[in-house]
Amino acid sequence: MDYENILYDVADRIATITLNRPEKRNALSPALRREVIHALKAAEADDDVTVVLIQGAGKAFCAGYDMNSYAGGEERPERPDGWNASPLFESWTGQFPRSCLRDWLTIWDLLKPVVAKVHGYALAGGSELMSMCDIVFAAEDCVMGYPPTRAQSTPDVEYFPWKMSMAQAKYLQLTGNSITGKRAEELGWIARSFPAEELDEQVMRELRPMAQLHPAMLAANKLSLNQSYEAMGFRAALQSVVPWYAIARSFRPGAGEFQTKAARDGLKAALEWRDGPFKEEGFVL
Repeated sequence: MDYENILYDVADRIATITLNRPEKRNALSPALRREVIHALKAAEADDDVTVVLIQGAGKAFCAGYDMNSYAGGEERPERPDGWNASPLFESWTGQFPRSCLRDWLTIWDLLKPVVAKVHGYALAGGSELMSMCDIVFAAEDCVMGYPPTRAQSTPDVEYFPWKMSMAQAKYLQLTGNSITGKRAEELGWIARSFPAEELDEQVMRELRPMAQLHPAMLAANKLSLNQSYEAMGFRAALQSVVPWYAIARSFRPGAGEFQTKAARDGLKAALEWRDGPFKEEGFVL
């Protein structure tokens, strides 16, 4: 397949998927998501691949879902596969978070470990993609979080309770604040953080020996871990929060205000309205 939104390369038994929309900080358009899923499945089927690495081109790993498509910035936005054109249908059924969960569970179910290398930003949908990977390495100064919980919706994929303590999960989701990669390591959200200038070298130092392990051994270890979390309700919990997204997105008082501001005044103005008070108080975002 010829990719337009990602780069795909295999070397030393490592398949590297590079999100390649640097001018958009690798915002997750439907086309980009489709290509990532295709590449993941191609890597799974390739006997020359042991480990999959996901990274971002340019200044960021991923700044989130493509807001021009999803926040009303385009008159005829592209939609994810299986999308029903009726806004009411989407609101009632939560089509968007269902499509996000469907896509990122591909990582969870893949028979090969998927590693994220994060720099710059991993926000909103970018933090979902990152958090669904099996191992995350990040630059100490990168910024990760879920600002949309301030005004738009609950997370599309509710990873917070599974990645950190209840105290920190509630703090980050209720405030929409972001933290650095170094702090994320301290909280157990990610595996390790490194100085930004050492990130590429240190990630390869981690991956090279891992890529020499037998794929069946890695698959057995990944599946045994996943099964334990499945027994604790991981998949069911992610599926069960879709109605809360629908309520927060469409049926609460003030629902749609962010989208209205984005369409009327532009995305930058809407983001300033959402995040301005937190910037004044000195938070990361």
